[in-house]
Parts: sequence; structure tokens; C-alpha cells
Amino acid sequence: MRHIEDSIQRMVVNYLRINGVFVFAVPNGGTRRSAKEGHNLKLSGVTAGVSDLIIVLPKRVVFVEMKTKEGKQTESQKDFEIKVKKLGFEYYVWRDINDAQNFLINYKNGVDI
Repeated sequence: MRHIEDSIQRMVVNYLRINGVFVFAVPNGGTRRSAKEGHNLKLSGVTAGVSDLIIVLPKRVVFVEMKTKEGKQTESQKDFEIKVKKLGFEYYVWRDINDAQNFLINYKNGVDI
């Protein structure tokens, strides 16, 4: 399923960038790491559950977790969502390109989402 999620994420990033949105991915995943490498990454600031994408807009930062239609957030992703929202930021789970398109339409029309 991960390859489907990656494919959706690539489409979303491409769509947003074509439309002039500053978006970047957080390459937090990966399961084939040694214990030493994992430890060093944690010391460097890697944090479990961080959203897949971060969108930076004027005076607005949006965190987006990409999932397939059937995909579910992990506990660390849910914890990250709670922390981000407590700090006053937006957090969304997007499941397809339509979510990105709707977000951008609403943003351009000044609609709070």
C-alpha cells in the first residue's frame, strides 16, 4: 500500500507546486535502518509521526498526512496531529488529489477550511 500512498503524494506535490504553492516533504519514513542509524536520526531531530507534507502559505502553515482511502493514522501520527492543532496550526489527512484541489480552490477563494 505504501507505493500507492507515495504515488498519490507525488501527484499532490506536483499539483501544488505547479500552482505556486510552497510545499515540501518530510522524509521521516523508512524501516530498513540500523538501530545506530535510527538513534542518530532521533538525536538529529527526526520525530515519529511528523506529517508527510508541510505547506507554507503567507502567515499560515498547514500539515498534511497522506493516506490511501483505507489507510489509517498511526498512534504517533495522531499524537503529532494533536500537538500541531494545540499550537493553532491546521492538520489534514488527504487521501487523493481531490483533497489538494479542494484545499487550493478554497484557499484562493478565501474560504476557511
